[in-house]
Amino acid sequence: MKVYDVSMTISHDIQVYKNKEDKKPVFETTSNFNQQNVYETKMCMNLHTGTHMDFPLHMVRGGKTSDTLDLSKLIRKVKVFDLTHVKEEITAGDLEPLDIQVDDFVLFKTKNSYEETFNFKFVYLRKDSAAYLAAKKVAGVGIDALGIERDQENHPTHHILMDQEIMIIEGLRLEAVEEKTYMMYALPIKIKAVEALPLSVILVEESYD
Repeated sequence: MKVYDVSMTISHDIQVYKNKEDKKPVFETTSNFNQQNVYETKMCMNLHTGTHMDFPLHMVRGGKTSDTLDLSKLIRKVKVFDLTHVKEEITAGDLEPLDIQVDDFVLFKTKNSYEETFNFKFVYLRKDSAAYLAAKKVAGVGIDALGIERDQENHPTHHILMDQEIMIIEGLRLEAVEEKTYMMYALPIKIKAVEALPLSVILVEESYD
């Protein structure tokens, strides 16, 4: 059995969306051994920093929040697909040859996983590929970019997936992971009524034959 942590490491210099300073986590030492007999750190972080999942409220006024999460949907088998050959955008044509079935949870490994600094031209899921996944009735989709889409007016990829209650995970690190089926344990921090949750995502390689 092999275990892969495919989450981003939270640090002060973590890669963040569009290199926005307000998305970088801020760490503050609130107690140290010169002051007291304990060491404590306070962290301030945007919920969309690092590996995380989106809820409809992120894009839809009055949309569903973290309160609606069914945790069992994040502990399940997933299919990782290697799309490292894709140069800029994942299209429906890229997905058609893949073995994607009803209720699959799919993770897309792209060249994003090999970049440690933010690339404004990161590989993303185009709206036609989102429509393809919605028609397939998948349960969830994950990508190794800090956004599942870019440069699309009105964020159609998010809306298409969210309208069908398809889970969205962003910010995966899939460099060490091969294309195959894994057991996924995507464990969020439990926060009430928010539009995103930080995730620790573990993939376990087992035999499913």
